[in-house]
Amino acid sequence: PVEASKKIFILNNKNFKLAMKKEVILVDFWAPWCGPCKLVAPILNDIAETQDDIAIGKVNVDQNQALANKYKVRNIPTMVIFKNGVEVGRIVGVKTKKSILKEVSAAIA
Repeated sequence: PVEASKKIFILNNKNFKLAMKKEVILVDFWAPWCGPCKLVAPILNDIAETQDDIAIGKVNVDQNQALANKYKVRNIPTMVIFKNGVEVGRIVGVKTKKSILKEVSAAIA
């Protein structure tokens, strides 16, 4: 498996609220058995390493079903864009780095 960047926050039911204090955070809802999630992981690592204005968080849906249910995550990977703790956008499926950054920029504009 792709090791998460040191800059990626591993989120769970306990620390999720704390992560919402970030101005902009892109939260990846994923699972270890999900093939498309494995394709997104290196892209999110790259964004975490190169974009200081966007925090990246990951929620393992198998371990945090309450969070997945709360945010109505039906398919994975689903990336939810939060600005000041409020959902402002959602990206479902595998996308390129350019596409993800474009959607984040549009959502937080």
